[in-house]
Amino acid sequence: MSEGKKMTSSRRHHLKSLMLQIAFTWIEQEKKDIEEAKEAYMAENCPAPDLSGDQAALMEICKKLHAAIDKIDDTRYDAEAKVQKTDKEIEDLKLKVVELAGVKKPALKKVRMSADAMLQALLGGKHKVTMDLRANLKQVKKEVKEESTEAVGDWRKNIEDKADRKKMFETS
Repeated sequence: MSEGKKMTSSRRHHLKSLMLQIAFTWIEQEKKDIEEAKEAYMAENCPAPDLSGDQAALMEICKKLHAAIDKIDDTRYDAEAKVQKTDKEIEDLKLKVVELAGVKKPALKKVRMSADAMLQALLGGKHKVTMDLRANLKQVKKEVKEESTEAVGDWRKNIEDKADRKKMFETS
């Protein structure tokens, strides 16, 4: 085939269906193999119990089975606890590694852009924005207080005025 020719869709579809069929047969064969391995293991390790006998013998067999089940449950529980403990240790070690490595902040790039250009880029080209901050400030005029020299001379009068002010705050 040359580079210019491509596979037709019907040919592609046919190959895809063949691959799916082969994969399906492989999966089925794998399931059968697993089932046979389970049966062979059970026949080897777990022989069928002898159920012939009187009721007392059967009760004894049941007690033995319950004891074996309890023992297996204990080992399973211990194994699960061990796995959980090691999983927790792995998580702790992962967190320590992250803490030791630290979070790397990317280097910021210098951008030469005026505040007007930034606002225009954020708001779009249609909006006319000016960032002349000094123009937005209020003009404040300072008032010059002129104290009379007479008030400074009579200190008793100042004290009486302040006492009236104190009474005003006490009543509210």
